[in-house]
Formats: sequence, structure tokens, C-alpha cells
Amino acid sequence: MLKARILTSIVLAAGFLAALFLLPDLYWALLMLAFITIAFWEWSGMSGMTKPWRHIHTSLVMLIGVVVVLADEIGLETLQPQVMFYSILAATLFWLLAAPIWLMFRFNIRQSVLLAIIGFVVLFPTWLALVSMRGISPWLLLMVMAAVWIADSAAYFSGKRFGKHKLAPQISPGKTWEGVLGAWLAVTVYGLILCYSLSLTYWVIIGLFGITVLSIMGDLLESLVKRQAGVKDSGCLLPGHGGVLDRIDGLTSSLPLVMFFIYFPTYFLVLESLYA
Repeated sequence: MLKARILTSIVLAAGFLAALFLLPDLYWALLMLAFITIAFWEWSGMSGMTKPWRHIHTSLVMLIGVVVVLADEIGLETLQPQVMFYSILAATLFWLLAAPIWLMFRFNIRQSVLLAIIGFVVLFPTWLALVSMRGISPWLLLMVMAAVWIADSAAYFSGKRFGKHKLAPQISPGKTWEGVLGAWLAVTVYGLILCYSLSLTYWVIIGLFGITVLSIMGDLLESLVKRQAGVKDSGCLLPGHGGVLDRIDGLTSSLPLVMFFIYFPTYFLVLESLYA
């Protein structure tokens, strides 16, 4: 299992890096949309939807994504900033307000329509963040995603080796506080390397701590949805990892909020310009 996990990670990393630095913007957006669409399919399965409704739900998400990508070409010049603004704002409110309450009280939401809406709020802004952050700089996106993956890997291995105190036993029995500490230690080292090599302020490390907390929250939320759906993995596409959603759960909670704080100083100016 560990060998399959490592091999899959190597293949994914190589393919991701090639796409990140070589693909034109349009192809990158469509490739990320394809992955997010697969994640939507997995989420809709855990939501209890029947297959016909899963097809409709997933196709609708893909259609919306394509329209957003091609908005400028079809004469909808203001669509992209509007969708970006409201989607990232919705994701920020969800992860800072709704998700902690959901995790704290472990609400068992089985209404498929409500879960589908939550899935949209979780996944669609993730796609927008993947596209927008890469538009700012592929290196920025890589650094943020690397922080999530480093934290995830460190939590996994340190939890396996030293884990004794359960983090959320009723949600994900395998996660431990020792794993969290291992993740924080790993991202601290990562942050120090970034600060030293790129002459960045040490406040970056505080930001990485926040990204780590958010990624753990995303991981726990997906674990809760899986547990309530009675499944071990969201899918079986990625050997050793499960489904696409299992691989990106930490990104769904961290990338949209990073985008929000990048744009926060200008967000209300953007909103004003949209309706000027």
C-alpha cells in the first residue's frame, strides 16, 4: 500500500509539474476542470445521488466551468471576475464559519441536494484558485501546494511513527495530534528554507501554519463525509490514495482562502467596479 502510494505520488508530481510550467493557460484551466469534475463525481456519489442525477450534476459543473473559461470569447467579459469574487467569498465563509461547526457537532447531512450545493462551494472555488493563482505565478501555486503536501506527508509519517493522542477519533481515527505537530514542524522547516532562499519575511511561516490548519480541516471534512456515506475512499482512480478528492481534500480548504487573502485589499474595489 505504501509502495503504491509513493509511486502514484511520483507520477502525479511529474505530470503536475509538466502541466504547471508547460501548458498554455487555456489548457491548464481545462485540465484542472477535468480533475475537479472527477472530484465532483466522487462527491456526488458520497452524497447519495442516483447515477442519472450524478451525471446531470457533474455535467452541469463542467458546463459552468467551460462557460467561465470562454467568457471573454463569448462576450461575457464581466463574468469571470464576478464568478471569482462570489465563489472565493463563499468558500472563505464556508471554511471559516460553517465547516468548523459541522466538524464540531458532526452533523449528519444526508439531503443529497444540500450536499451537492456544499460540494459546489468546496470544489468550484478550488478550481478557480488553481487557475487564478497559476495566472499570478506558477511558482506561487507550487509553493502553496507544496506546503499542503509537505504537511500531509509529515502528518502521515509522524502520526504512523509517534501517534498516540487522537485528533478526531469519531471522524478520522488515524489522525493524531503528533501528526499535527509533525506537520507544523515540517512546514516550519519549509518556511525557513523559503525565507532564506527567497529573502522573504518570516511572517510567511505564520501563513504556512494557517495553511496547515486549513488543510487538516479539509482533510477532516472529507473524512466526515466519507464516514457518514459509509465509504473508505472517495474513489479508486489513484492507487494508494483512493480518489481525486482524497488527494486534493487539503487543497479545497487552503487554496481558495489563500486567494481571498491575496485579493482581500482590492476585493471591495473589484465589487464596486463590477456594478459601476
